[in-house]
Amino acid sequence: MSWPILSVLTWLPILGGVAVMALGEQRASLARMASLVISVAALAVAVLLYMGFDSSTAAMQFEELNPWIATFNINYHLGVDGFSVPLILLTAFFGPLVVLAAWEVIQKNVHQYMAAFLVMEGLMVGMFCALDGLLFYVFFEAMLIPMFLVIGMWGGPNRVYATIKFFLYTFLGSVFMLIGLIYLYNVSGTWSILEWHEFPLGMSVQKWLFLGFFAAFAVKIPMWPVHTWLPDAHVEAPTGGSVILAAIMLKIGGYGFIRFSLPITPDAAAALDGFVIALSLVAVVYIGFVALVQQDMKKLIAYSSISHMGFVTLGLFIAFGIFQNGDNATGAAMGVEGAMVQMISHGFVSGALFLCVGVLYDRLHSRQIADYGGVANTMPWFATFAVLFFMANSGLPGTSGFVGEFMVILAAFQANFWYAFLAGLTLILGAAYSLWLVKRVIFGDIGNDNVAKLKDINGREAFVLGVIAVMVLLVGLWPQPLVEMMHASVEQLLAHIQQSKLL
Repeated sequence: MSWPILSVLTWLPILGGVAVMALGEQRASLARMASLVISVAALAVAVLLYMGFDSSTAAMQFEELNPWIATFNINYHLGVDGFSVPLILLTAFFGPLVVLAAWEVIQKNVHQYMAAFLVMEGLMVGMFCALDGLLFYVFFEAMLIPMFLVIGMWGGPNRVYATIKFFLYTFLGSVFMLIGLIYLYNVSGTWSILEWHEFPLGMSVQKWLFLGFFAAFAVKIPMWPVHTWLPDAHVEAPTGGSVILAAIMLKIGGYGFIRFSLPITPDAAAALDGFVIALSLVAVVYIGFVALVQQDMKKLIAYSSISHMGFVTLGLFIAFGIFQNGDNATGAAMGVEGAMVQMISHGFVSGALFLCVGVLYDRLHSRQIADYGGVANTMPWFATFAVLFFMANSGLPGTSGFVGEFMVILAAFQANFWYAFLAGLTLILGAAYSLWLVKRVIFGDIGNDNVAKLKDINGREAFVLGVIAVMVLLVGLWPQPLVEMMHASVEQLLAHIQQSKLL
């Protein structure tokens, strides 16, 4: 492609958001329609990106390189590979759905709400494309601003506390990453992430850099014990904010490990893999038990997200143990690919679950499990979608939730039996908290008069949930296209981390 497709993907939503903001509060209907058109256009461009992507090579594609701040050798450098394209598609996929989900619910400052999500979409796509360290950091930090505003302006009663906690955790973590980026520029003379992948570093330097990157990306995932901001942010965020937070923003941490921590500091990653694996398994098991006792539906799904995202870091770091046990590149590749599939699957499933909670909240204005019961009697179509998504959340074979976790557990066996055993507990815990919520909310006798008066989902809500349901089943039954898209990049990453970069 001769046209700058990555710049279009990045700046179309951002400039579109500015245009929607300019419409003002009086033209809410036009703001909704314009936002839908812009987000659908961005999705169409993302589909063109996918169609033109060559999955047989690990090389960066659709590269754009232009000087930005020449004095410091900072460039506007974009490019994509098998790791970034699936996440860009996921981001563009949820753009129109978030607009549709808020179509009738958001009545105040509609233009600002829609503009915030459009700008956020462009910033996230830009971050997944960025191949310049400082450009990555700018996108990485800038996306906090619209999410901060979304939670702070349209959130629940404790939104101020939640927004401040969200901002402080994520911002403070990324400060350590900035220090690491500046150090890399000082010793290498470049901001190019690809050149940093090849730049030799001593072990002590690698460890400090790894910990700096870890501080930023562990908070974003979030890993235990820096996870406490997420349940508060989810509970207070409006439905659209929770969807984007769970479906896209949590994946930035996993992407950061793939793009920075593993290839730039491979020796330190190998030395500290046990530390990361231990934290991942704590998240998988302990946070699963925490989810089991939640009474707020959003909090339960938030803790579930932390548990499921533990599979991402587990899949990425068990590769070192597999290599030590016999240099089985196939098993290591399965772990990394499983982590990527888990990120995409979790995006679909968690986004759908928060949309389901949003449907109920819009009707009863309660997220408490105790306030429901027997919803299937009055909302059969909603119940069908909700049960599907909760079953996917518990890892039901045939859904996307099964594929990534199965690949990671299978790979973990080749590293250490106990890794696989502990990770496998999520299949029990996930089923426990997911099905127990379904039993109390969806099935049984009608809980109260308010539930008896509920109306089933309308056409707009059915379309939003139906589209995601198709993707959950498609990835669950036919994950091959997704795996093939990333396979060459995974092999290149594994070849890279096996080569020492020590001075």
